[in-house]
This record gives sequence, C-alpha cells and structure tokens, in this order.
Amino acid sequence: MARPLRIEYPGAYYHVTARGNERRAIFRDDRDRERFLTYLETAVVRYNAAIHAYCLMDNHYHLLMSTPSGNLSQIMRHINGAYTVYFNKRHDRIGHLFQGRYKAILVDADEYAGELSRYIHLNPVRAKIADRPEDYRWTSYAACIGRKTAPRWLTTDWLLRHFGRKPSDARKTYRGFVEAKIGGGEGSPLDETFASSILGRPEFIDEIREKFLSGAKKNRSVPAVAALKKISPGEIAGQVRAVFVEEPALAKKIALYLSHRYSGATLMEIGRHFGIGDSAVSQASRRMEMLLAVDRKLRRRVEKMRRSLALSYVET
Repeated sequence: MARPLRIEYPGAYYHVTARGNERRAIFRDDRDRERFLTYLETAVVRYNAAIHAYCLMDNHYHLLMSTPSGNLSQIMRHINGAYTVYFNKRHDRIGHLFQGRYKAILVDADEYAGELSRYIHLNPVRAKIADRPEDYRWTSYAACIGRKTAPRWLTTDWLLRHFGRKPSDARKTYRGFVEAKIGGGEGSPLDETFASSILGRPEFIDEIREKFLSGAKKNRSVPAVAALKKISPGEIAGQVRAVFVEEPALAKKIALYLSHRYSGATLMEIGRHFGIGDSAVSQASRRMEMLLAVDRKLRRRVEKMRRSLALSYVET
C-alpha cells in the first residue's frame, strides 16, 4: 500500500481526516464524542497542537489544525492512538478502529482558511442531519460565531482574523460567509489538492518543493514525492496527447497550459518544446485559463488530466 507523503515543519497547517475501518462508526454516542474532544485538548496541552476548526461525524472526523512545533505525526499518534484504546475498551472490541492511516493535507492557510473551515462546518448540513450548522453540537462553528463559549483548547482567533479586525464584526462576517453556501451546492476545496498532499497556490507548491523535496528521490511507496517533483513539458504533452487522441489541437493547448502552470520549466524551455516564443507561452496559457473559466465541461476534463498526470508520472 502506498504511504502518504508527510511534510512536517514548525508552523505548518493541515486539513486532517480519519475514517472508521470499513466506514463503520467511530462515535457511537455523545460519551464517545466527549472523550475524543478530551484528546484534542491534551494534544494542545502536551504536544503544542493548535486546533482551529473541527467536526465529528458518525464514521469520520475533520480537523483544521497547525503545528507550531512541527510534530504532526506525534500529535496524531496521540489523538488516534489514545482514542482507539479508549473505544476498544469501552465497547469490548479489538483491532483497528480507523481505516488505514489518517489523511493530512498540507494547506496554504492564508489562501484556504475560510474555504476549508466552511467545508468542515457544513458537513452536518450536507449529510442532512442538521438544517443549519449551528444546530449540530459536534463542530466548532457555534464557538466561531459566538453562539457558545469556545473551549480553551480551541483557537478561533486565527480563523476570524481572516474576516475582520474587530471580533464581533469578524464573527458576523464569517457567519454570513458560511451561510451563503447552505443549500448552494457547495463544492469541496479539497478537489484542488495537488498530488493528494498539498492544497495551495502554485507558488506555495513550488516553495514546498524547493524546501522539502528538492533532494528527495522518487519512491514508489510514496507517490506524492514523485508527483511533486518537476515534470517536463515533454512528459506532460505526451500524456495529454494519449488522452485527447482525437483532438490534437486541443491537446497541444492543454499541454502548454499545464506545462506553464505545473512543470516548473522556464518560458524559454516550454516555448522551445512547443515551437513558439516566450511571450506566446504566457498568452496561450492565459487564453486557455479564460476558456476554462467559462467551459465547465472542459475544466473538468483538464482537472482530471492534471490529477492523472501526477499518478502516471509516478508509475513510469
């Protein structure tokens, strides 16, 4: 089984989720949920975790957290390990509680703080177990909007700073931001995750590459390492042509756009491969970006291609 990529450093932000084994319930009643929250508290006190948002569903949970000490693995061993011991003992069971390893996506926090927290807080509404997010007891939403006192271990200030300087104004703005998506077919910001590991702007992904992966070797057991390393325009173009066989002109435009956005190659290198000048690369990429903004069907095809590129690059 492929291992997830873990990038840990002081000050990193993550969206963390874990599901029950075979999608079974990990919380059978409120006593279980209360106990899980105590492990979040001890993670904050003992391991310097910072919890910014959470939601506990029946068979999974979501956390938006940061690690001032750069120790995500230690924090998660404590939370999931301690809770598994408690759950098995209380419910007279043995074996794994969670389905494989927890999933932790490194987050470009300033860019995605609002979107991710909204996605987390609207989980009960999407699952149709609450009409409004504040009606569900087991999230941080009510504390974020001032409907109840936040526990000492929950850090709401960081999230609310993205919505205003004055706390009362920030809470009101944040509430409007979340409620704007109730019943509105809200998509998941996690759909934009790159290589199943990083959610952020291209600049953020490049920074992580340079700091943490520049010396890493490709490893079949950790696919994201290979996916996050530089992909040449030639590799991109070849795989795009293989998918868009009957649309060669479109394939070239898509390959050029993806090369410009994700290959890390210079404009000169990209232009040389496609037989055009430096400025033409930027212009062609911009035209494709404009087209994708209005053509949803094509945007879905290109996004699917982007994801498959990361996978196929690993397997070559």
